[in-house]
Amino acid sequence: MTPPRPATARRRAHLFGLRAESVAALVLRLKGYQVIGRRFAAAGGEIDLVARRGDTIAFVEVKARGDLDAAASAIVEAKRRRISRAARVWLARNPWAAGLNLRGDAVFVAPGRLPRHLAAAYRLDLD
Repeated sequence: MTPPRPATARRRAHLFGLRAESVAALVLRLKGYQVIGRRFAAAGGEIDLVARRGDTIAFVEVKARGDLDAAASAIVEAKRRRISRAARVWLARNPWAAGLNLRGDAVFVAPGRLPRHLAAAYRLDLD
């Protein structure tokens, strides 16, 4: 059997990521969050989900990997900086949220496992 062509593999990975974002959004809704943004891209970064619960805004990174440990280790410093840059732009466009608690959350998704939501998974640099 021949390996998949690179474009096919990229498309498969992209679809896997989109499904993981949908699963993560569902998990957050079940936990009482309102998803107020998806795939927000700006300033060289992207926020997978923006969710609100009470007086907290969570900038949520969704990581889908073959297992949960691999997903959890995938938020590296460069990724955190890109998310923080995008979060600053999101806040500038949504000034109503400036007085709320702001947090960097993650949802880890792996086939055959329940998704794991980790509040305050990474530090946001918003200054």
